[in-house]
Amino acid sequence: MADISRQKIVDSVPQKGFFGHPKGLFTLFFTEFWERFSYYGMRAILVYYMYYEVSKGGLGFDESTALAIMSIYGSLVYMSGIIGGWLADRILGTSKAIFYGGVLIMFGHIILAIPGSVPMFFVSMVLIVIGTGLLKPNVSSVVGEIYSPEDLRRDAGFSIFYMGINLGGFLAPLIVGTIGMKQNNFHWGFSVAAVGMFVGLILFVMTKKKNLGLAGTQIANPLSPSEKKKTFTFMGLGAVIIAALIAVTIPMGLLTFNTFIALVGILGILIPTLYFVVMYRSPKTTVIERSRLIAYIPLFLASVMFWAIQEQGSTILARYADKRTQLNFAGIELSPAWFQSLNPLFIIVLAPVFAWLWVKLGVRQPSVPTKFSLGLLFAGLSFLIILLPAYFGGSQSLVNPLWLVLSYFIIVIGELCLSPVGLSVTTKLAPAAFSAQTMSLWFLSNAAAQAINAQIVKFYSPKTEMLYFGVIGGVAILLSILLYMLSPKIQGFMKGVR
Repeated sequence: MADISRQKIVDSVPQKGFFGHPKGLFTLFFTEFWERFSYYGMRAILVYYMYYEVSKGGLGFDESTALAIMSIYGSLVYMSGIIGGWLADRILGTSKAIFYGGVLIMFGHIILAIPGSVPMFFVSMVLIVIGTGLLKPNVSSVVGEIYSPEDLRRDAGFSIFYMGINLGGFLAPLIVGTIGMKQNNFHWGFSVAAVGMFVGLILFVMTKKKNLGLAGTQIANPLSPSEKKKTFTFMGLGAVIIAALIAVTIPMGLLTFNTFIALVGILGILIPTLYFVVMYRSPKTTVIERSRLIAYIPLFLASVMFWAIQEQGSTILARYADKRTQLNFAGIELSPAWFQSLNPLFIIVLAPVFAWLWVKLGVRQPSVPTKFSLGLLFAGLSFLIILLPAYFGGSQSLVNPLWLVLSYFIIVIGELCLSPVGLSVTTKLAPAAFSAQTMSLWFLSNAAAQAINAQIVKFYSPKTEMLYFGVIGGVAILLSILLYMLSPKIQGFMKGVR
């Protein structure tokens, strides 16, 4: 990045051409739209593919194992973003990282689209995890590059980009879910996801030169030749050691589903803990920044609790939609995968309302810790709502789908209180020397949440349904009350940040 000034990069991008925004936003909007279409389409049917019987086109996994794998997969996707960001900053540049990530994702979906064995299923998961880690964080980075820091269109541009994410997330479960769940033909659904990523790649390659100019082409902090040699040697040795450990531990029965799930669970908690310790103890962190880091800890923990509930939309609630919900409703045969379109749909509808509300309230709006406590409150309520059908009708009867719709609606209210606010406050509380890494830390709250979910989803069953939703929902509400009570104290540690 030092070789070419930021302004020169902005000047290389046509500044008009997509709803009054830089032309490059068209390329990035649709690249991310198709990547999210591909990801959420695959995710909408993946858990069913794992636990459906082989005779029905699935892999025949035990339900609890399938739910745990789904959580671990989500956790690894968020962890891989750290690696993807580092590779882009030091070796590849963001543009190449996006391209290579898209290629890996596409091949991962192609492997899923071919009826095959369990080992090939895990190969596809590895490809998608690495590919998403390369692509997702770096697309957002390039959006920032096509605007100058003073450009008043910048926030609106990110809002349009965010809309593309949710539009892809809304349409994918409807299309892929309809095709993939019809007669349990999962491989056709995965094929549609692969085609979606292919379309995104073609669009990116064909339009990036004209629309993006120099954006994404510069390596921010390139490795020196000596550093490259050391890094590649270290990476090669690491790969050999990991391969050797896998080759030895699997035949010995030491590396199993359960031990791997436990390992990821430990990493999900250990990595963010180490991040906090390193940043707090660094000599580059000032006294005020240390105080703000202390304020950030309870917000981070609240985020972990929130995402632990929200991310069960693709695991426990997906299973609930399949096994506990009346899918013949008002003369329409519903696909259980369709319910996963509700979250992005409600975000598209409600996000402008919340944006207007915070602006309207101005200085009277709730503080950041209070907004986080509201997010946790609604998360807890979304789980308490879903236990009511079992309380009134028992755990054996099928549930009206509107209960599930209501649960998704309530969690989205919580998400809009917490998620956009979390992104904003992370940039404000981050130590100057660790601004990018603190943003990675924010996304690790989701990784930690799903790593924890992998441990707790095994406690869900029709018999424990009320207890499961009640305990998790109750804990979230208690934490929301505690956070609300501590809000003034946390606000004090934030040293003027609101």
